[in-house]
Amino acid sequence: MNPNQPAKSWREVAQVYTRPSVITMLFLGFSAGLPFMLVFATLSAWLRDLDVSRTAIGFFSWIGMTYSIKFIWSPVVDRLPLPGLTRWLGRRRAWILLGQLGIAAGLVGMAFTDPRAALVPVALFALLVAFSSATQDVAIDAFRIESDIDAFQGALAATYQMGYRIAILASYTGALYMAELMDWRSAYLVMAALVGIGVATVLLRPEPATRIDRTTAAREARAVAFIERHPTLPPWLQQTGAWLVGAVVCPLTDFFGRFGWFALIVLGLVASFRITDIAMASMANPLYIDLGYSKAMIANISGAYGLAMTMIGAVLGGALAARYGIMRPLLAGAVLAAGTNLLFAWMAGQDGAPWALVLTISADNLSGGLAGSVFIAWLSSLTNTAYTATQYALFSSLMTLPGKFLSGFGGIVVDALGYPVFFSLSAALGLPAVFLIITVMRLRIGSSPVDADAGKQRQ
Repeated sequence: MNPNQPAKSWREVAQVYTRPSVITMLFLGFSAGLPFMLVFATLSAWLRDLDVSRTAIGFFSWIGMTYSIKFIWSPVVDRLPLPGLTRWLGRRRAWILLGQLGIAAGLVGMAFTDPRAALVPVALFALLVAFSSATQDVAIDAFRIESDIDAFQGALAATYQMGYRIAILASYTGALYMAELMDWRSAYLVMAALVGIGVATVLLRPEPATRIDRTTAAREARAVAFIERHPTLPPWLQQTGAWLVGAVVCPLTDFFGRFGWFALIVLGLVASFRITDIAMASMANPLYIDLGYSKAMIANISGAYGLAMTMIGAVLGGALAARYGIMRPLLAGAVLAAGTNLLFAWMAGQDGAPWALVLTISADNLSGGLAGSVFIAWLSSLTNTAYTATQYALFSSLMTLPGKFLSGFGGIVVDALGYPVFFSLSAALGLPAVFLIITVMRLRIGSSPVDADAGKQRQ
């Protein structure tokens, strides 16, 4: 199905959110989002509450690098069967379940450690949670992409984001409340129990069906050819070489083989789309504090209210993608993501007016949710279901790394030039993505590489 073919009516668009595959992603999104804050902000609050030094807490942030390098072991998730589990559950569900079991074990381990006595066990259990969570992310992304056709990827991404955000609210705000009313051990044990939501979803929902087309099968034959060309190698080396060809080389040659020179434009768009919002994120909370907003107001407006606006934006993005196709909403999302940064520059001169914060958060989170769900849908349409986990993990890493790198210089720019200049510059970082989307839309006219090849791979 052509990913840009519109639905016939808004009623049909609304019915998209009743599809079992779309509802499933709400619960798997919750499973993916639950561990994230428990090894970041919630963990930092726990450690500081026990008077752990800020220096030590800072080192714990390195655990987050696990999420940025998950592409390294994504070929293993994509290709390696798990003894017993894969035969029982299938390729994707087996790896999701393994990740969930690792998350639960790590959270229970964290709950029964005392940071005041020793930090190393806490760090090791947190690393287990992060590694298991990143592995689960790779498998869930593949499960989502393979669960339905391109026309519904926007809705799948929207419900995934909703579940993810709900989980963040539970694992941060909810965990803090539980720690206040009970203790940190109880809070982390409750979070470990909530992993059961994802486990139940994996056990109840079927494995998505995938099909390998003739072009992909021909590429896969290279693995067999490798063994035939090297009969004198030891058997274990033959099998290792064949596995590397199938798991690492084939996903890359498949992508560049399908898109040709167009792949460079695609990768440029993947790398630039999120720069504008990721680069500015590091200075958002400092701006709120410097403008004199109270912590309670920041939590209520930027946290709970912002979450609601993000979810509305995600649903809207999924609906627009279902009705109008992916590219036009993607262009709108890129323009809005860059434009809302200018609202932060404007807010810097409003002397801490509450209505200015509400307006800025409303626009930023609404546009962020819309852009996020449509962009995830577009990335999903680029993958070949034979290599979903590997290719999407590469896309998601490329999507976040440039913005994360630039965000580290945010404080330097603010100290030297001020908030208005910083947020204006961060808005300008979104212009390349807008230009590249327009370029992609023009190249899609007629029998473009995306329509001709990617559409076939996703059927």
